[in-house]
Amino acid sequence: MTTYTVPETGLTSLTAAELAQKIHSREVTSREVVQAHLDRIAETDGEINAFLHVGAEAALAAADEVDRSLDAGEAPASPLAGVPLALKDVIVTTDAPTTGASKILEGWMSPYDATVTRKLREAGIPILGKTNLDEMAMGSSTENSAYGPTRNPYDLERTPGGSGGGSAAALAAGQSPLAIGTDTGGSIRQPAALTNTVGVKPTYGTVSRYGFLAAASSLEQAGPTARTVLDAALLHEIIAGHDQFDATTVQRELPSVVEAAREGASGDLKGVKVGVVKQLNRDEGFQPGVLSSYRAALDQLAEQGAEIVEVDCPHFDDALAAYYLIMPCEVSSNLARLDGMRYGLRVGDDGTRSADEVMALTRAAGFGPEVKRRIILGTYALSVGYYDAYYLQAQRVRTLIAQDFEKAFEQVDVLVTPTTPTTAFKLGEKVADPVEMYNFDLCTLPLNLAGLCGMSVPAGFAEDTGLPVGLQIMAPAFADDRLYRVGAAYEAGRN
Repeated sequence: MTTYTVPETGLTSLTAAELAQKIHSREVTSREVVQAHLDRIAETDGEINAFLHVGAEAALAAADEVDRSLDAGEAPASPLAGVPLALKDVIVTTDAPTTGASKILEGWMSPYDATVTRKLREAGIPILGKTNLDEMAMGSSTENSAYGPTRNPYDLERTPGGSGGGSAAALAAGQSPLAIGTDTGGSIRQPAALTNTVGVKPTYGTVSRYGFLAAASSLEQAGPTARTVLDAALLHEIIAGHDQFDATTVQRELPSVVEAAREGASGDLKGVKVGVVKQLNRDEGFQPGVLSSYRAALDQLAEQGAEIVEVDCPHFDDALAAYYLIMPCEVSSNLARLDGMRYGLRVGDDGTRSADEVMALTRAAGFGPEVKRRIILGTYALSVGYYDAYYLQAQRVRTLIAQDFEKAFEQVDVLVTPTTPTTAFKLGEKVADPVEMYNFDLCTLPLNLAGLCGMSVPAGFAEDTGLPVGLQIMAPAFADDRLYRVGAAYEAGRN
């Protein structure tokens, strides 16, 4: 079995915090660090396919700018200045194509940077390139990409998860020490679980969505992915904050997630109440090796001083159905803009066809099967005679799920579940059965419906497959610091 996991030595083996310390002390240059990761990409990505675009020239130029600044005695632009990053190809950039892994936007260059992109540049973080994903962030395995699937560095025959499998695989293979993902129903956390990495979905409204290829606007949120909890926290603080270009971002002071991660590194969880969700703590539907690792994690948390409490969230059983109505409805609306009229692919414009015909031909050629499936589902659910029966009912269930969370957090500080029901499955195994693929998001999507925050942290390897398992930690809105305290403590206890 071929694997491409993080090297044991060299610059590509180090954490982002370690690399930042070496760069800022001038032990190494940012150019050396960036070049080492570019070399690693060249060495491994032919088989992994984590990147859709590698921007070597732009990344090295950004690194040189950091080096010039530091050599001149200037303070680093941020705690991660000079440390390179991989960016999910659903966030726009002016110096690299943004395709959403779709043929309908093949080669498209944005005229502006997303707010997240701008913040990364201002922080002195070189962007190595754009990573692969399920087309328009719709999928759980990165097999829906129009440019081929990404492969899991722990087993190249298996998925790295989705939709952000490219970002997670880049981390796991040592191609990048940091990455940005987006999470609509688990697209950051789920790939993190399958690749032995850390992935965080911040509270909705705390990271700008300006410059996203929007799919489901009320659900999706950008977040940090990394190989350690501290690295994720350092990146989280750079990208978070109110944005005048995104009316859904909040104006409020948020607790420091970096301080919380450093506090949690002591491993002490005395006084912390950890909730176990009854509906996601059962044998049915879960791989035995995942459950074994999960229950070992609960034992460890208890040994570290946490109080374990079972909580009842009865409407979680309806979350999957509600999500797969609400999400396609928003997709149907958002993707109407990709019509071949203003930018991107245009098919059949030979002067003899109407605009409607050109739009239909363009969308038929440009979108893949899963995107078409969700557009059709959403359009149907929003149509006259079905809106009340489907969409409004799903929104009512969404409210009940949010109320379940509220009641649970009256009893506990955080909730924990397995991140995924199984470890990484083989490529092609679930493609023919969309419902089975959707079920893979069982544990992650309730959080998005409620707009709360969550993290997946490595929980070892399943005894029955030898593949990575993730522990999901969930916290109330704007209490992202709790994720980092508990996540860092659990990480410290495992190491």
